[in-house]
Amino acid sequence: MSFFHIRSLARKEFLALMRDKRSRIVIIVPPIIQLFIFGFAATYDLNDVPVAVYNEDSGGASRELLARIEGSPHFSVLHRIGSDAGIAPLIDDRKVLLVVRFSKRFSADMARGDPASLQIVIDGRNSNTAMIALNYLRSVVLDFNRDWQQRHGQTGPPATLEMRAWYNENLQSRWFIVPGIVGSLMLVVTLLVTALSVAREREQGTFDQLLVTPLRPLELLVGKAIPGMVIGLLEATLIIVLMVWFFEVPLRGSLPALYLGILLFLAATVGVGLMISSIAVTQQQAILGAFLFVVPAIILSGFTTPIANMPEVVQWLTQLNPLRYFLVIVRGVTLEGDGFALLFHQFWPMVIIAAATLTMAGWLFRHRMY
Repeated sequence: MSFFHIRSLARKEFLALMRDKRSRIVIIVPPIIQLFIFGFAATYDLNDVPVAVYNEDSGGASRELLARIEGSPHFSVLHRIGSDAGIAPLIDDRKVLLVVRFSKRFSADMARGDPASLQIVIDGRNSNTAMIALNYLRSVVLDFNRDWQQRHGQTGPPATLEMRAWYNENLQSRWFIVPGIVGSLMLVVTLLVTALSVAREREQGTFDQLLVTPLRPLELLVGKAIPGMVIGLLEATLIIVLMVWFFEVPLRGSLPALYLGILLFLAATVGVGLMISSIAVTQQQAILGAFLFVVPAIILSGFTTPIANMPEVVQWLTQLNPLRYFLVIVRGVTLEGDGFALLFHQFWPMVIIAAATLTMAGWLFRHRMY
């Protein structure tokens, strides 16, 4: 083995990479873009958690603890309600993450040294976010208890938290993660199948044979799209069966609404895949293009970190991501029992994205055929 020969070959490869404009762009630009996206979007910190307060107590203890909650950098009290009926709409519409309720005898129990109940109703659909917010609140209550004990010479914990999680009663992370995997796996499989379709034809030399067939560009596009749609649909069905049967995730909502969301999501994903396939010359380029789309799409979907935590510019960017809307659909059907009416606002953005990506894919397909 000659070191000189190896060095010469390595030098030749580096020069080939640097001289090719596409290679330089792939090496430099995508990592920088993804670094900024991940740096801003992938965060588990919670700031300005939206909170509603239901205070039935007029004493000083509840006002003091409420002032501590409002003064925390992690919480933002947006709503004050006066009855139990005001809790459900705020949680259901995701206007608040948690509701803090002071009982009528909160201050009186605190003054006597008896345990005073502080009731918490928390949105458990995103179990990770709920647990983080709950830990922040526990820290505030712990500091309040410590100061209260020192001032009043008490030994037991004055204020105790009573927590109730909605839609995910035990805050099982599996109930939040597994439905998200449905969308992520569909995205990966469908995008790869469609992204490789035209690129494979070009690389194998059979693309020219398609040009002499009586098929029109639109017919070729539809023919390339159908396998990705069918494979994605079968993949989704298998994962949903395993999700319910093996992982015991509830399926409380409308199954037809879920499958409508699946079809719209697949249409949008196939459109992106065909765009990549129309641009790529080789299968390697198609795989790289799919990878460059998949990773940011998952990060910007709310699969792991809440979209509300992201900077405003990044939040606007997530509206172009079909996975964002599909995750709301699949989690709404599984955990919340949603149907067509409640999910309508997630359907129509995917219709627009699918129409735009398929139209763009058709334009690229026609212009790169000849």
